[in-house]
Amino acid sequence: MYVDLQTDDLSDGAVIELLRAHLEEMRKYSPEASIHALDTGKLKDPRMTFWAARVDGQLAGCGALREISPRLGEIKSMKTGSAFLRMGIAAWVLEAIMREARRRGYTRISLETGTHNAFEPAVALYRKYGFIECGPFADYAPDPYSRFLTRAIREKTGMV
Repeated sequence: MYVDLQTDDLSDGAVIELLRAHLEEMRKYSPEASIHALDTGKLKDPRMTFWAARVDGQLAGCGALREISPRLGEIKSMKTGSAFLRMGIAAWVLEAIMREARRRGYTRISLETGTHNAFEPAVALYRKYGFIECGPFADYAPDPYSRFLTRAIREKTGMV
């Protein structure tokens, strides 16, 4: 399977539609006030860089990197299309995000995800890549429906 992974300007609407469906799905597991997915207007924040993974022209997954500070990046909007689950798409996107975080000189990359069992596959992926539990960061507050993960990025030794 060939995965075409490119930065995406969101102009074709495919990533926005995938994330809209993701937002609807998250409403099954968390109350509205605890959902930190970005609405359509915030997706085009200039501090965000999106990646889209396509297989045979079909959107397979996406993810974004948002700059919180010159040393901290946040992973946002990670989602794999249902037809592409467990095919390694999320890992491809995560690796691209981590490479970009390192290129930008971030020393840390963090993320927020849910606590429901439905989020466990994502948490397992992040742990595989060295993410560990942490407290809230940036503008987040403690929330029983949120889990926070982070990992250091070192220049000399690569991603770990």
